[in-house]
Parts: sequence; C-alpha cells; structure tokens
Amino acid sequence: MGILVAIEGLDGAGKRTIVGRIHDAATARGARTTTFTFPRYGESITADLASEALHGEHGDLPDSVYGMAVMFALDRAAAGPALQAACGDHDLVLCDRYVASNAAYSAARLGEPIGASPVVDWVTGLEFGRFRLPTPDHQLLLGVPPEVAMTRASGRAATDADRPVDHYERDADLQSAVYRAYSDLAATGWMSPWSHAADDAAVAAVIDLLR
Repeated sequence: MGILVAIEGLDGAGKRTIVGRIHDAATARGARTTTFTFPRYGESITADLASEALHGEHGDLPDSVYGMAVMFALDRAAAGPALQAACGDHDLVLCDRYVASNAAYSAARLGEPIGASPVVDWVTGLEFGRFRLPTPDHQLLLGVPPEVAMTRASGRAATDADRPVDHYERDADLQSAVYRAYSDLAATGWMSPWSHAADDAAVAAVIDLLR
C-alpha cells in the first residue's frame, strides 16, 4: 500500500502549488505518485452544490454547518473507491484537502475547541467510520497565516474568473478561527502524524516519508 498524505491549509495558502511540487519531486525519485483535489468541483454534484451555496445560492443551506459538512463529505465518499485503488497502485497519494478541512471549518464555524468538539467527533465518525475513507498516513499543514492567504485568494480571484472568492474566504474572522483549528488538529496529532511547514520545508517533509 502507498502512503496517503493530505495537504491542508487555508484557501490561498498555496496547496495546489505545493502538491504539484511534491508530485514532481516524488516522481523524480521514481515513486509512483498521483493526486486528488477536494472538493471535486466540476466532477461531483455535491461539491458543485456546496460551491453554489457558498456563492449565494440554495437558500439557507450555507447557514447550516452540518449541512455543508455533509455535502463535502459526500463528495469524498463518492471518490472513496478511486482513492482506495490509488493507494494500492501508487507509492504516494497526495490529497489537496481531505477530511481535516471539514473538521477545521466546522469546528471554527461553531466556535468549538478541537479538544472538546462534538462536530469534529461527528466528522470523524461520518467520513472515516460510516463512509470508510482511508485514514491518511501523514498530514501537512501549510504554515501560511490568514492575512497572507486571504490576500493571495483575493489576488487569484482578480485574475482568474473561474476562482471567485466565496463566502468562507471573505470572512476574516472565520479564516483566523480555521487556522487556529487546523493548528490545534496538528498539535494533537488528529488521526495521524502532522507536519507544519511551508515552501521548500513542506516539500521536504513529504519527500522524507518515502525514504
């Protein structure tokens, strides 16, 4: 079985770039490597419905923390068989966002501390228990603070019409709370060992797992 690594962080933290760099570095070492990106916008109806909700559609759906979490969880559940197969066929499987994103955003929206969060327990039971998604072998939190990530996300939206800033990304207080939630998940080793790094150190942290 290959190593499953989840790359986590705020929108604008540079997850896509880091995933690409890790993929290239691992492939150069001869590792069979593949990637998944969640949510699977444009591929999954539940992911698209969630995106539409975050851009003002579907009534009060975005107001429901559990409702939105279910949408994102169903997207991953639908990809579960492909993810399991990839872990069997590759040395390294990279996920640009994974279950921790649901845990961090849900806890932050409800103001629940990670160490005593009913919604984190619920996400864990739903995605890893009921949906039987594979547990990551390692999780990497990109150490990019909220103010930097939000500036990047806004700049990206200004130049890429396909990536507009959504309701979550516009909320500075929420982004700060999510960053704290991610940091607490990493500090407690939620579901697997974590690394907390950025840029070259982030790439090296994952490549070291292949040794």
